[in-house]
Amino acid sequence: MRLRFNLRYKTNYGQSLWIVGNTDVLGNDDITVALPMNYLNDEFWQADVKIKKSDSDIEISYRYFLKNEDGEIIQEGEKDRLLTIDKKGVQEIEILDYWNYTGEFENSFSTIAFSTLLCSDKLKGDHDKHYTHLFKLKAPVLQANEVVCIVGSGDSLGNWNEQTPLKLEKEGNWWVIKLHIKDEINTVAYKYAVYNTKENKLTRYETGDNRLLHITKEDKKKLVLLHDGFIRLPNNTWKGSGIAIPVFSLRSHNSLGVGEFADIKLLVDWANKAGIKLIQILPVNDTISSFTWHDSYPYSAISAFALHPLYININAIGEGLNTKLTDLLYEKQKELNESEVMQYEEVIDLKLMLLKELHVLHGEACLATKGFKQYYRENKHWLDAYATFCYYRDVYKTADFKGWEANSVFDKEEIKKLCAKKSPAYPEISFYFFVQYKLHLQLKDAVDYAHSKGVVIKGDIPIGISRNSCDAWMAPDLYNMEWQAGAPPDDFTAAGQNWGFPTYNWKAMQADGFAWWKQRFQHMANYFDAFRIDHILGFFRIWSIPVTEVQGIMGRFVPCIPVHINEFGENGIWFDYERFCQPFITDEVLIEVFDNKSDYVKTEFLQTNEQGGYNLKPAFSTQKQVEKHFVDSNAEEDIKLKEGLYNLISNVLLFEQEGSYGQEFHFRIAIEKTSSFKHLIPHVQEKLNGLYLNYFYQRQDDFWYKEAMHKLPLLKAATNMLVCGEDLGMVPHCVPDVMKQLGILSLEIQRMPKNPEKAFFIPDEAPYLSVITPSTHDMSTVRGWWQEDYSTTQSFYNKVLGQHGAAPTACESWISRALVLQHLYSPAMWSIFQLQDLFGMSDSLRRNDIAIERINNPANPKHYWQYRMHIYLEQLLREDSFNNELKGYIQNSGR
Repeated sequence: MRLRFNLRYKTNYGQSLWIVGNTDVLGNDDITVALPMNYLNDEFWQADVKIKKSDSDIEISYRYFLKNEDGEIIQEGEKDRLLTIDKKGVQEIEILDYWNYTGEFENSFSTIAFSTLLCSDKLKGDHDKHYTHLFKLKAPVLQANEVVCIVGSGDSLGNWNEQTPLKLEKEGNWWVIKLHIKDEINTVAYKYAVYNTKENKLTRYETGDNRLLHITKEDKKKLVLLHDGFIRLPNNTWKGSGIAIPVFSLRSHNSLGVGEFADIKLLVDWANKAGIKLIQILPVNDTISSFTWHDSYPYSAISAFALHPLYININAIGEGLNTKLTDLLYEKQKELNESEVMQYEEVIDLKLMLLKELHVLHGEACLATKGFKQYYRENKHWLDAYATFCYYRDVYKTADFKGWEANSVFDKEEIKKLCAKKSPAYPEISFYFFVQYKLHLQLKDAVDYAHSKGVVIKGDIPIGISRNSCDAWMAPDLYNMEWQAGAPPDDFTAAGQNWGFPTYNWKAMQADGFAWWKQRFQHMANYFDAFRIDHILGFFRIWSIPVTEVQGIMGRFVPCIPVHINEFGENGIWFDYERFCQPFITDEVLIEVFDNKSDYVKTEFLQTNEQGGYNLKPAFSTQKQVEKHFVDSNAEEDIKLKEGLYNLISNVLLFEQEGSYGQEFHFRIAIEKTSSFKHLIPHVQEKLNGLYLNYFYQRQDDFWYKEAMHKLPLLKAATNMLVCGEDLGMVPHCVPDVMKQLGILSLEIQRMPKNPEKAFFIPDEAPYLSVITPSTHDMSTVRGWWQEDYSTTQSFYNKVLGQHGAAPTACESWISRALVLQHLYSPAMWSIFQLQDLFGMSDSLRRNDIAIERINNPANPKHYWQYRMHIYLEQLLREDSFNNELKGYIQNSGR
């Protein structure tokens, strides 16, 4: 059989188009042996192939990709190109395709996030048994009672008769119709339209010019397949609203001192009452590393796949507990549920103790079920290693596998032996199988319930993993363990952020086609319809801090094009290694930092140098060495000394590139704020600043664009979830372009404008493919922000809210309401709110203590994550006045 592919696409000089598919002639889905297409004219590229008779019996899937002159590959957004040859006697198929640009808005509506929200009608299409042409079209934004129909010129298409249009049938994501187009017609003009099955009439045509189909002489052995792309209807009018809350923050009478997966059902019920379409949660992965409250940090997972035992509901599996434990559970449940905040250590200790008892009672029977066996088969690739990791962590009393007496190096064969049922360790290891399976069932049950109510569940994928994690233990080569991920300084954290995670070894990950990342995304698709990529900027470049340092300010972007030593001379700068690359410490600097303690600092921590200044003693040359020196002291005086020494160590202008032998360098960020820079002569300051600006804001952009395009398209293609990116911070110029190309939704926050020339972001200016929110879990709530800086509040009150006079010192309910409405009426696809900001609209529901409503403070690396709702979900469901008010706002805004 002969296949002739025709792709309508206008290329530039040096570009080429290729096809890859699931047959031999199409490269068996390997783009390195894909089929090249031939340039036909300015409108079409073409390729002819012959397939074996055996291939004609299978469903052929294929896709196109573009290759630029420099070898860069750009994938199209279409995932559903299928050839199913069900017409007997066909010897040739002519395929007419449109290129699907990944950034098309309609691709967002083709994700699983919208399968629960957008529902068109279904009916049998008006097919012709003796068809010559197969029309296929996507129409992802149709509503209930709507189907696609086609009308056009000629008898075959009804001569534009709107009373009897030909109706298409839904097959998967396509609308399909099979027609016999008579050969006496040279050209057919046609349009798709929307037919309302309830009103039994054509209600609207697609926009734009008529579509044209040129007809060749009828050949009974030839079939023409038209992939007509998307129906041309308004694609930016659908809008939805959402609620963002960590699972641990939920509060119900049935839970145990913390929000649980089962509580999501109550939240879904409330979302339905309020007209909310989406629930966004924080990561729910296992973080148990130290068995202390430090494990409350949800972004430091010990497994990218395992769920956290914190979120299990004991009552659902608690049958058989003895009276003593049942009484304890009832007593502690009452006590912990009444706690204003989550008591992490008490909750997790109690749950693990009860789970171990339940494992003894039910574990063997549970693991013998068909359900568990299927779950185990699908998750074995991570579950065995995770369970064994937890076993070793418990044995050695630490998750730091580098310090284990044995098994510090992952051994697949050893894991296999330990996980065997006859292994002495199996009772302990199978406990983690039991817990993970129960967690899976409870989360899946909650998600299925949400879908039954038409509510989308949005997850969160952290940018990093804990360096003391199962993932790092299994494949340390995939991570740069000598580096720590973080963020550069900003208006909120002057010293930057150090998250402590190892950075990714992208070259190693690329070697197997990013298999770990694909598995991670696909695993999330078991539970979520959409997900937020935490710190998507990390896929362009990541702020990397040496493990020898503490503060984020000691980092630099990796990868990054360094400054060569010759560039200093070319820019009129005499290069002085000691002056630029070593901490600048003089008596004047010491007085400025330490005041009357400067003599003590000289004696204890410094030594003189040949330039008349000071160097740090070798024992205190890094921030980690200083931190270790003061580790046992919390005295205020020692804390000030420690911070002062950190400042000395960071008082440098350049970091040398490792392995460059003094030839390449990276600028320390914010050099203009250092005393080292301030003590340079004006000429050198000017020249150095010019090179600094070029380094950070000009030379890297194209390089970072290519870095992202090597990763994100492949990763996004691994799942059909709706993808949102957290693109806050020091955003490179290329980021919006990449996200737009790939159809990844951006994050827009009113008080964090991406345009440095604006004080506030205006919700009315939000791009359609975006999520807009007044605050995130990393920020103060709207009410908290209102009281942080009165001058900012006053400016916002006058310029954004359009109010005259002095701003109220507290954020009154009408102000919270005004902000909510601004966000609801924005053009963004999604407007998502923290529950605290919605409560701010109600004088009766808002909390008195504003500070306790903040979820996280990124400036504090040891923040205790323990925020909980101050009312029970059961009570919230009964707050009819508030719920009806919110629902009215949402409905009136078209969300």
